[in-house]
Amino acid sequence: MLHKFTLQTSKRDEMIDVTTQVEEMIRAEKIDEGVAIVYCPHTTAGITINENADPDVVRDMLMRLDEVYPWEHPQYRHAEGNTASHLKASTVGSSQTIIIERGKLVLGTWQGIYFCEFDGPRRRNFFVKLLRG
Repeated sequence: MLHKFTLQTSKRDEMIDVTTQVEEMIRAEKIDEGVAIVYCPHTTAGITINENADPDVVRDMLMRLDEVYPWEHPQYRHAEGNTASHLKASTVGSSQTIIIERGKLVLGTWQGIYFCEFDGPRRRNFFVKLLRG
């Protein structure tokens, strides 16, 4: 089954932990074994898996992405002025696939699933497809 989630971002760049929403869908669907595919349908946002124990990891990641892809660059040509957000979204990627075993996401001790906003604040969607097996 495909599940649609909507969230409101509050900053131009931020990473929002969505692990709990995915876990709740697994429980609701009573999936014991399978995979969860988490997908972002936006060109200026993405999905990643990384540490969710220390908020400085998110801070550091966003800082470095800003350094690699500055918001303003004299050679950017995209008329909307958000080239950096497109570059960041392509670097992070639009989806993650996570194994489900014994009704739980197979994530490392410190890992969480993040919705990554790079052109906010905006109202955004992401999808979770749960596959049994």
